[in-house]
Amino acid sequence: MPQSLLEQVEHTREKMIQLALEKGFGDVDTIQLSEKLDQLLNAYQLKNSKTNDHIKII
Repeated sequence: MPQSLLEQVEHTREKMIQLALEKGFGDVDTIQLSEKLDQLLNAYQLKNSKTNDHIKII
């Protein structure tokens, strides 16, 4: 069963934090996971903004 986008975000975030603690924040693998997390967060935000387009803030 595929993970939801939010589950992917959380899983990637946890992996990135663990890797950063083990290898450092400047490690190439940590940076790659950070970039993947950015992409997932952008996709999540885009998905939710399209879902909530009908909501207007007054």
